[in-house]
Parts: sequence; structure tokens; C-alpha cells
Amino acid sequence: MSPATTVRTTATALTTVYTIALPLLGITPAENLKHLFAYLPSLLSYGVLVFDKWAWRWPLIHRITGHPWIGGTWRAMLTTASESRIPASGNRGPITSYLTIEQTYWTLHATLRTAESRSRSTNATIVKTDGSGIAEVRFLYENTPRTEHLRRSPRHEGACQLSVTGRAPRSITGSYFTSRYTAGDMDLSLIDRSTNYGTFAEAQTADQGSAESG
Repeated sequence: MSPATTVRTTATALTTVYTIALPLLGITPAENLKHLFAYLPSLLSYGVLVFDKWAWRWPLIHRITGHPWIGGTWRAMLTTASESRIPASGNRGPITSYLTIEQTYWTLHATLRTAESRSRSTNATIVKTDGSGIAEVRFLYENTPRTEHLRRSPRHEGACQLSVTGRAPRSITGSYFTSRYTAGDMDLSLIDRSTNYGTFAEAQTADQGSAESG
């Protein structure tokens, strides 16, 4: 669980306990209008929670904030730069992968899956350029290969940068860099808004189903 998620969960639990305790202590708005103010912290806390998880994506609010909504599962085609140090037996691509982005207004977590490994973001930021309609999503990641590929493809760290245009894009371009002296481009296409695919195979099946239905 990320620090932001831990803080949000703890705050929600404490707010719930506080709200339940008020009537047990005889503090109810029906008895005294002044008691209504005792409930304001709870209302504000729940309001912030609703905004963070859902309300910021509601059409009117989304138009006001302009915060890009990129949560969901994306097909990510990775194309390695020619200057990258890749062994002769390595795969220069294009490599099909799937990027799952879990997003609230204040947090973003990314998981990239290929047939051979999984990468998880260690932090992420969204940097918006005022008036341009373009935002930059940047995150560091740690890559963990499947055991059978460890000898050829050891664990490594890297960084990604995505260029996002619009409030709810369906395609994104970006680039990546790794501690193994490799780099390349990323071309993302949205499959759906689900973040429940736990493996590369599950995301690939959803991708194929989306292509057939489309």
C-alpha cells in the first residue's frame, strides 16, 4: 500500500469513527443547531475523499480542473533506440506490453507488463503546462523479470515520460530510459478503463477482445 493510500485509508477510518461517536455522545444536529458544526470535519473529509476518487472526473468539474484522466489499461508498443546497448540475442522490438495506470486526483501508480517482466512505478508526477493543453507524466520504475529470464535480463531501474494531450486521451506517446543503458519510444493506445488485469495474458486477452468488438 502506497503512503498516499495509507494516509487516505487512515483518515477515512478516523472520520468514520468520529462521525459514529458524535451521536453516541449525544451530539446531534436535531437537538441543537450548534451541534451541526461538529459534523463539518466529517463532511469535509468525505467530500475530499469523493473528489479525490471520483468527482474530479465528472464532466463539469473535469472541465474546470483540466486534470488529465489516464487511468485504465493501455497497449504500449516499445521501440528501442538504435544506440541502446542490447545483446545480439536481445529483442529490439517493437515489443508489445500493457501499462495499467491506477489514478486518483492526487495519486498515480503505473504497472507495465511484458511477456517476460513487470515494472512498477516508485513515484509519479503530472506536470501541466498552463494554457498548452499538454501535460507531462513522469515516473521512476523498478523492473522485475520472470525467474526464467533473470540471467539474460537482470533487474533494473528506469524512468518514463509520457506526453498527454487533452483531458481524456485515448492515445499517448512517450519515452523510457533504463539503468542498462537502453532507451526508446512508447506508443500507448487505451484498451479500457479497467485496472483489474493482473497478468500480461489477461491484458492481452482484453486487448484482443476489444479489437474484435471494435
